[in-house]
Amino acid sequence: MAGGTWETQNKVRPGVYINFKTDQAETLAIGERGVVAICEPLSWGPVGQIQAVAAGADTTPFVGYDITEPQARFLREIFKGTNRTGGPREVLLYRPPASGSAQAKATVGSLTATAKYPGKRGNDITIVITALTEPEGAFNVQTVVGGVIRDAQQAKQVSDLAANGWVTWSGEGAVTATTASALTGGQDGTVQTAAYSSFLTALEPYQFDVLIYDGEESAVLTAFQSFVERMVEDEGKYCQLVAAEMASPDSRFVINNISGAVMDDGTAFTPQQVCWWLGGAEAGASYNQSLTYARYPGAVDVSPRMANSQYVDAINGGQVALVAEDGAVKVEQDINTLVTFTVENGRAFRKNRIIRLCSTIANDLYREFSNNYIGIVNNNEQGRAMFKSAIVSYLLALQGEQAIQGFDADDITVGQGDDIDSIVVNLALTVVDSVEKIYLNVTIS
Repeated sequence: MAGGTWETQNKVRPGVYINFKTDQAETLAIGERGVVAICEPLSWGPVGQIQAVAAGADTTPFVGYDITEPQARFLREIFKGTNRTGGPREVLLYRPPASGSAQAKATVGSLTATAKYPGKRGNDITIVITALTEPEGAFNVQTVVGGVIRDAQQAKQVSDLAANGWVTWSGEGAVTATTASALTGGQDGTVQTAAYSSFLTALEPYQFDVLIYDGEESAVLTAFQSFVERMVEDEGKYCQLVAAEMASPDSRFVINNISGAVMDDGTAFTPQQVCWWLGGAEAGASYNQSLTYARYPGAVDVSPRMANSQYVDAINGGQVALVAEDGAVKVEQDINTLVTFTVENGRAFRKNRIIRLCSTIANDLYREFSNNYIGIVNNNEQGRAMFKSAIVSYLLALQGEQAIQGFDADDITVGQGDDIDSIVVNLALTVVDSVEKIYLNVTIS
């Protein structure tokens, strides 16, 4: 199903085309959350494919490590959420191909064990083979990873062994005993810039809310920004990029973090690494929630510390900064990088809460009407009334959740488009933002 934005009623493909604008009073509409996408160089896991990692799932099959281990910390940070908002429900994880990568191997007699995936994690695999008294001539073949038995099989011949989640077997003949044969030769390799283009190609068919980039390559940053903007404008998939220390992207679809963080275990995160948590928090926050002053769990300090004037400059420049107060770390203001405002692209759009609302509405309307209206409902007065009724009910529900305010059914018109098979919907919404500035007058007598 086609989607995206429109300027004139000239679309060829059937689809749902949605524009969001602000008027001079800066009223607007629409948003949705829950899925993060990231391309992460790893030491284990499938190469060159999207893996869906659900919140709370065992991360070992995906990255080779439990989520409590340092090598999986990026996922732990992504899923954290804040002190008042949840984390994402799912991470779309892509391990890029790497030049010079290699699978670890070990040979015991006629048996060769090869790590299932390339990478250094394969070097942590050990094969232990012990003779059994029963049945005669059989052996217990164990796959041990980091001291933990991950698989055990009985075999007499190499051909009796079945591949498991860690190794594949090859060779011919009888199995022979070994106390412990470690796999060696596993290499992570080097990820080239072109691998990130392959990631974007693989990601394009998926629906996601936030794309995280935790690197510094300017070419990749440019490609990622272009990608999310194209997803919105051409594909109708509303999403944002979370990255660090970018050079003036000036886009409501880009969130630019400039702060590092110090964690309670002493670990120092760069601004790029903080994007793990920030991206997950942005995706997990709902359409009626703001991350302004939301706490980063486990963070105790920021790097660098900034003066008041520096925070003012950061906000005016469309940069997300963290602030340390009373042993806690908070988001100074939940904004994106939009700094050039127009009548149709007003200041309201710099608030990520507003963008989340826009994304929710856009994605929800796209899904509902593409599935249940296009090609089904007649384009006559009755059909258009049904269309309007569905939108009214949906927006009243959003109003009940305090995402919008002052909405009335008369704020929507549904009319015949220029073509016999098209309709045009006009609606005006007043959004609800969070309280972020409190001014007090105190009189003392």
